[in-house]
Amino acid sequence: MSDDRSSPHFPNELGKRVANIPGPARPERLPGGPGDGRRLIVGREICLSGEINACDTLVVEGRVEATLNESHRIEIADSGYFKGKVDIAVAEIKGQFEGELIARERLIIRKNGRVTGKVAFGEIEIERGGEISGDVELLNGSASNDDTVSSKSDATG
Repeated sequence: MSDDRSSPHFPNELGKRVANIPGPARPERLPGGPGDGRRLIVGREICLSGEINACDTLVVEGRVEATLNESHRIEIADSGYFKGKVDIAVAEIKGQFEGELIARERLIIRKNGRVTGKVAFGEIEIERGGEISGDVELLNGSASNDDTVSSKSDATG
């Protein structure tokens, strides 16, 4: 005789059913271009230091002191702080960046973004309130390496 109190009895089909939730099929890669495949998110209140390699997209919500290589995109959130050296295709700064930044394609500085240091870019977009200061260079050669620019976008437009 078996004791029903020691092991629960479930119908045989309960564990074998598969949920079919309608919706679009999941793509092989996340949408948004080559920067979404290998994504590293450094969350709030997380501190990371060292060298980061082969990360398509780095999202900084906490604090990072590092060198970023072989990557496509960096996104620094409002709460994020990055100090170090970055050679990247696209950089979007909502928080703070200090150091050496090369944005080969595009540098976007949002309204609360602060970029300080040696900066080079293919294109730049600065929202009202965003700041950039230090040695600034346009990669296509329009600005010389010795040009120093310090600017602050004002809220009066």
